[in-house]
Amino acid sequence: MPLRPGRCYRKFGTPPYTRLKYIKSIPPVTIPKFDLGNPNGDYDCTLKLVTLRPGQIRQNSIEAARQIANKYLSSKIGEQNYFMRINIFPHHILRENKMMAMAGADRLQDGMRLSFGTPVGRAARVETGQTLILVKVKSNNLEHAKEALRRASTKIPLTCRIFVEAGGKAFEEGTQ
Repeated sequence: MPLRPGRCYRKFGTPPYTRLKYIKSIPPVTIPKFDLGNPNGDYDCTLKLVTLRPGQIRQNSIEAARQIANKYLSSKIGEQNYFMRINIFPHHILRENKMMAMAGADRLQDGMRLSFGTPVGRAARVETGQTLILVKVKSNNLEHAKEALRRASTKIPLTCRIFVEAGGKAFEEGTQ
């Protein structure tokens, strides 16, 4: 079985760790932009990437999905012909109890004693049916927007669907 990084962070059963005034070393948010494209355009189609299960999405997955969707849309239809918004924010701070796995490591660490962990990253907690990415385009660029969201869904560790709202009607597209 291949190693899947981040699988230990996908599910959550504890309260979120978000009180930044109590955390000494806060990992920075590495997502530079949440709104991309032209927000003032005249669009008639709205596409949403919606999650089908609750879980956590690490910020590097959100950034990878944002980059691949933005790159595809800007190369195929141009910067001024779409608007994309990332609707989730990585509030939750991930902690890790680092363990050494080498000879003589038993003399240098305490194992599970005082194992609160140090901050290593951030994640966004999402619920079932929550919109992750919203894209607005004109109806002639609908297929390019579907492909961009399909590519973005491959970077998200949860099962997702694409919902299309065009002309007042809603449609569902299958993904991942």
